[in-house]
Amino acid sequence: MPGSRPAPPSSPLDALWQAPAISWTVVGGMGVAAVLAIAQPGWTDRWVYFGLACLIIQWTLLLALGGLYLVRGALARLRPLHVAGLALLALVASSSLVHVLAQGMVSVMVPGPLAPGWSTLRVAGLTLCVGLMGLAVFYNHWRATQLAVRAKQAQLESLQARIRPHFLFNTLNTGVALVRQRPGEAERLLLDLADLFRAALAGPPTISLEDELALARRYLEIEQLRFGPRLRVAWKVPDRLPEVQIPTLSVQPLVENAIRHGIERSPEGGEVRIEVEADHAGVRIAISNSVSMRAGPPTRGHQVGLSAVRARVQALTGNRGGVEIESTLERHVAILSLPFPAGGAGQATTR
Repeated sequence: MPGSRPAPPSSPLDALWQAPAISWTVVGGMGVAAVLAIAQPGWTDRWVYFGLACLIIQWTLLLALGGLYLVRGALARLRPLHVAGLALLALVASSSLVHVLAQGMVSVMVPGPLAPGWSTLRVAGLTLCVGLMGLAVFYNHWRATQLAVRAKQAQLESLQARIRPHFLFNTLNTGVALVRQRPGEAERLLLDLADLFRAALAGPPTISLEDELALARRYLEIEQLRFGPRLRVAWKVPDRLPEVQIPTLSVQPLVENAIRHGIERSPEGGEVRIEVEADHAGVRIAISNSVSMRAGPPTRGHQVGLSAVRARVQALTGNRGGVEIESTLERHVAILSLPFPAGGAGQATTR
């Protein structure tokens, strides 16, 4: 299952099959053809030469890429230096093959003697020089991609490190107050705390939506022991939850914000509502709380939990998901959206 931490490519070949790398390879081939056409003498029709050179170079590149793709499983076990050498060898071999085939086709299609052209050895030498420069450019691109992914991973880990103490300290304070006031409920409290601590400290980066909602339920059980009748909780979830992955402890901080900025500040308490909706595109999880007119002006807080959840969801979904905030005079709503992966679940019926 995909995690919320993006992983850098384990091999340069992993980046080679991506669309940007293939596109730049094709563009680079056109650039080489343009240079060769410009270098021709004045009596040569440079546009015709460019078209023919571009055709031969593109066939050479695509043939080499296709050959590497077919043996990608074996190449994945080799060192990057050996992979680079085999890639150069494949490029030279494909250029020689395309050159021989092109010469054969021209000799069949054009009657009479032909003007001397490039030899196969000369084509192989030019291909080797251009291939070495291409490998240098591609290596720099791969390294830049790795550094960018690692920088994003470090940013996500920093956000996660900030949200964990924030969550744990608040939960511990709640637990201490409840143990002193109602010792008989201490066992239930400690069991819920153990599950939450396990998820916060040693849990995987992603869990199923069902497990994440179960953690939110345990947190709400703790808070209901604390607030009593002041906290009213309403759930609206599908009979069968979609099988999607969600960053661990991504719903709980939104529930905590709803209680802290809505229920805790209201003298008469209020309602926290968790709604899960699924359609063909994805899942929407709405966490809302009632707003009391007697609570005074709203406070923004430090936005640590909200920022961390939004960043982790965007990293998991490739910026297709996220967290949006909607506020009215009566309710404050945080909406967490998760798109379905390719071939994911469909709609679910709500109860």
